[in-house]
Amino acid sequence: MSILQALILGIVQGLTELLPISSSAHLYIIPWVLGWTNSATFNEAFEAFDVALHAGTLLAIVLFFFKDWIKLIVGGYKQVVKKEKTFEGKMFWYLVIATIPGGAIGFLLDKFLEDALTTPIIIGIALIVMGIILYVVDKHSKSEVEYKDMTFKQTFLIGLSQALAFIPGVSRSGVTMTTGRLLGIKRKSVAKYSFLLSTPIVAGATLYKLKDFVVSIPFFVGILASFVVGVLVIKFLMNYLKKGSFKGFAIYRVIVGIAIILLWIIRL
Repeated sequence: MSILQALILGIVQGLTELLPISSSAHLYIIPWVLGWTNSATFNEAFEAFDVALHAGTLLAIVLFFFKDWIKLIVGGYKQVVKKEKTFEGKMFWYLVIATIPGGAIGFLLDKFLEDALTTPIIIGIALIVMGIILYVVDKHSKSEVEYKDMTFKQTFLIGLSQALAFIPGVSRSGVTMTTGRLLGIKRKSVAKYSFLLSTPIVAGATLYKLKDFVVSIPFFVGILASFVVGVLVIKFLMNYLKKGSFKGFAIYRVIVGIAIILLWIIRL
């Protein structure tokens, strides 16, 4: 994998992982569109590099929400050891419990079905369907619940929904934010929870694939690019969702999905 390829994929990962538009779809489709997948060498290197790029956006999330994570961890510790009940302690254990089913189901489905779902036609359809669902749900759902008022049921259902992220084109942030909006959670609040929820799963996937990482200049370029762009994207989205909606992201998904399907048909 060249430095230019790593840079492009790192920027793509940083832009798409944290927005509800599916990083997996873009990371599969862009090499396909550019003809990179015709190279066996690229395909072999990409398998581990994909996870390494997620490590870059993971660092972006941890850095941006560093104070929140410190409070959550300390709160979780105090709730168990000192029996002190705080919002942070409650939310920490909500996150832990919500991660388990979604992570386990997603891992199993990804392990056995990934190869069957990475075709352009499946990715295009997933982008379109999830885009329509995101638009309808976001438009018609109430915005009543703040992050600090989220219940165990809400956090658990959002965590469970991320199991669907194994389908390229669905998007982990897309499906969790959509589920949160369906449950009446405010846009900025569900985005924050979605980012926090992704942290343990992405960290687990990174550690699991750590042995397969090939450390090189492109490796570091990709991670650095996804990290820098990821920080900027989180900052943008958290500010944008104070007043903005998910409509633009939904429309983007549908347009890109249609374009992918048309290109796939042309290339048949």
